Amino acid sequence: MCFLLLTKSTTGVTSNMKVDHNCSMNNHLILGGIGGVLDLSSRVGKDQKIAMELAVQDFYISTCYNLPIYLSDLRGNSGHTASQVMKLVEEKQVQAIMGILTLEEASLVSGFNNGTTVISLAPTAISPLQSAVPPLFIHMSHDIRIHVKCIAALVGHFRWRKLTTIYEQRNTFSTETDFMITELSESLQYVDSTIEHHYTFPPISSLDNPTTFISNELVKLKSLNNRVFVILKSSLQFATLLFERANQMGMMGNGYVWIISDDISSLLDSIGQPVISNMQGVIGFKSNFVDTGDSFEAFKLRFRVKYISEYPEEEHLNPSINALRAYDATWMIAKAMSTSEGRNKSKILFENILSSNFIGLSGKISFNNGNLKESPTFQVMNVIGKSYREIAIWSPEFGFSVNSKEGEGRKMRIGNELAGELGSVYWPGGAQSVPRGWRLGNKEKPMKIGVPARGAFNQFVNVRYDQNHNEMNVAGFSIEVFEAAVRQLAYNFSYVFVPYYGSYDEMVADVYNQSLDAAVGDTEIMADRYKIAEFSQPYMESGLVMVVTVRPDSTNESFMFLRAFTMKMWLLMAVMSLYTGFVVWLTENVESNPDFESSSVYHHVGKMLWFSVTVLSFAQRESIKSNLSRFVLATWLFVVVVVTVCFTASLTSIITVQRIQASPVSIEYLQRTNAAVGCNGNSFIVQYLINVLDFKAENIKKINSIKDYPEAFEKGEIQAAYFVAPHAKVFLAKYCQGYTTAGPSYKLGGFGFVFRKGSPLVNDISEAILKVSESGKILELEKHMLSFSNCNSSSIGISSGDTSLGPEPFSGLLIISGCISAAAFLISIARLLTMRPLILRFALGTLLRRRVGRWTSSILSRRSDTTFTSQSSERADNTTPEMQQNSIAIELAASNQTLDINNVQQQSV
Repeated sequence: MCFLLLTKSTTGVTSNMKVDHNCSMNNHLILGGIGGVLDLSSRVGKDQKIAMELAVQDFYISTCYNLPIYLSDLRGNSGHTASQVMKLVEEKQVQAIMGILTLEEASLVSGFNNGTTVISLAPTAISPLQSAVPPLFIHMSHDIRIHVKCIAALVGHFRWRKLTTIYEQRNTFSTETDFMITELSESLQYVDSTIEHHYTFPPISSLDNPTTFISNELVKLKSLNNRVFVILKSSLQFATLLFERANQMGMMGNGYVWIISDDISSLLDSIGQPVISNMQGVIGFKSNFVDTGDSFEAFKLRFRVKYISEYPEEEHLNPSINALRAYDATWMIAKAMSTSEGRNKSKILFENILSSNFIGLSGKISFNNGNLKESPTFQVMNVIGKSYREIAIWSPEFGFSVNSKEGEGRKMRIGNELAGELGSVYWPGGAQSVPRGWRLGNKEKPMKIGVPARGAFNQFVNVRYDQNHNEMNVAGFSIEVFEAAVRQLAYNFSYVFVPYYGSYDEMVADVYNQSLDAAVGDTEIMADRYKIAEFSQPYMESGLVMVVTVRPDSTNESFMFLRAFTMKMWLLMAVMSLYTGFVVWLTENVESNPDFESSSVYHHVGKMLWFSVTVLSFAQRESIKSNLSRFVLATWLFVVVVVTVCFTASLTSIITVQRIQASPVSIEYLQRTNAAVGCNGNSFIVQYLINVLDFKAENIKKINSIKDYPEAFEKGEIQAAYFVAPHAKVFLAKYCQGYTTAGPSYKLGGFGFVFRKGSPLVNDISEAILKVSESGKILELEKHMLSFSNCNSSSIGISSGDTSLGPEPFSGLLIISGCISAAAFLISIARLLTMRPLILRFALGTLLRRRVGRWTSSILSRRSDTTFTSQSSERADNTTPEMQQNSIAIELAASNQTLDINNVQQQSV
């Protein structure tokens, strides 16, 4: 053990210090000592030593207090930290001690502590339960949870689904590793990512041959599919050797991602060009601090001068955040000692330190629960060229921003929707696009893609052995769709199809177990499978359907033609035909058409009915004289033509299409009668029938080939068969006659391709499937590979209910024809009444006798008399004396009838 005693010096002072020139060797005051346990063989230890010396000098110049510091050099062995702390406490009676202590080391020291305050200068602080915090222990750093959130934010921003973590232990009994992994895993869940592998390295100082050891471990890392490596914690010496060997092994090239934490990022200003050249493309983050103020510039100048005087072999002498915090911690302890002098120093000193509140070189210094209270911001950087460049600022409150000013440009917290919030990144190998973070197959090690070799429907996946070439050939609809999707990708990867002879569930499980990289086939997307694997976008919709046998339709064929129309349509056509014939007959009679005149009422009725029938086939022999009749007939004949054409089409379909009906089978019937049902014994359907549809296991017959289903139906071994919808479509297309679907269809997830959780191929293949589908390629493949030329539409027609035509399709025409006929009827009646007033008078008399329309009859009688008089005078001029006598006789008779009616009315009154 080596103790160094540091005393005052007056070499320079930071610009914000108030200098007291009255201090002399005779009047200076001596405070209690401060201890420091540092690794002076490391860059961090050297930075901290120089910073503590400068803090002691500045405090003496400012206050005239002399502050002895006793340093213990660990000489690269961090495992001796606790023992060195206790020796300093016992031998030097220091009141406060600083060093990079873990929580376990601080707890160990507290058992032998006599009231000494312990301050840890570790870059991160673990915040355990309050009861587990060692007494008189302070972290001069921020909570480690904030650091892992920054890592998770980077991973989420670039949408890496899996990563591999690397951690160098400081000693063998630290539990900090487990805590960091747990916290990082929880943070990664918010960005849909996870830790796939974790590698813990022993302290590099404990290795006999660190180069060989790290090389061997990198070989293991290189063999992984994951290409995102996160160095959670390490020493500079370990990181330097790691990146040197990684660069030599080609692990700093295209496709790789390296993320470093604050431990290494904060030292990038202090390392040489050879190390930087091995880290090209690395991204990391470090604590952000103001490095442009006068205080910092003055400190930086003095730091560089002192550093080069003590360590002339070092290059790049800029102070890191470790130096700034060591300076602030030393000043803080000295200030607290000067305040608590003369009182119970152990407790008062600790409380004075916790109550510190000032702006130091590293930022604002105040504490909460033993950690720095001020929320940090991190500078996200990217190593490129001879140094690095800042690409963003991250804070736990605002997430990423490209502006370090408070609140400017900050929009989001941790998430993967931060597009545009980071500057451009130079990736390992000089790649311009974001690495996928996952190694896809190459020629040396292609991806192993499982395909079902025992599927019942080889139209989807067909595995055959080619004896001529001594190899397995894999083809089918699913294979074609997958290869079409792969051709849509913007990159290439090698893969090989591996025939799989287990069940579909076992194949999915082997993808989860990493025996297979993926699986391609007619694999149904199910909820239980989705728990252990990921599926692509469905390339074919699916559902569970039941197929049963069919029987011919035994409906009576004697009056098949009647099925062309519904009964309502037949009645409506009959009524419309009679109605139209009656209107035409009436109109032509008003016009005194001799073709429509008859000698008796029965003859009139017969002519009207015959005309109604013959006009349907345009076979009427009567001539039409009235334009009104022609208008009615033109509309009606158009209706007849349309209806006749539809009748012919409907009857043709009934006669020519084979009518079959499904067997009267339902799920309830099958379960009630304990009937056997068949299904693919290699698929999920067996468990679905048992667990969801409540079939008994003994009533389920497992069938392994599409050819075995017809035989099972014919022998009566099964009453129904269950298929997924694409399989049912293929079955019904191949066996065109005798089978049909029945019952409800149970919606399923569809056919998809299986990948491991977090595989980058999932999103890319899903997008490619959408492109292939939109191009029509999948539909083309389906028609080419899943249909059969020996089937046609007429041979598989399935009766789906009554197909007779009703009046609804003709309602518009019928309404128009009916309205025109009604208008013609009213016009004919009006003309008939005006031409033959005797009928009008008779009708009015009848209405009067029934006490109906008294006022109406009076008005109409006046109009009739006027019309009758004018017409009679005209006719009198052109008639013979005999005709005039007959007319007079009719008028006298009508007058007598009117008198009789009036007499009857008076008597009734």
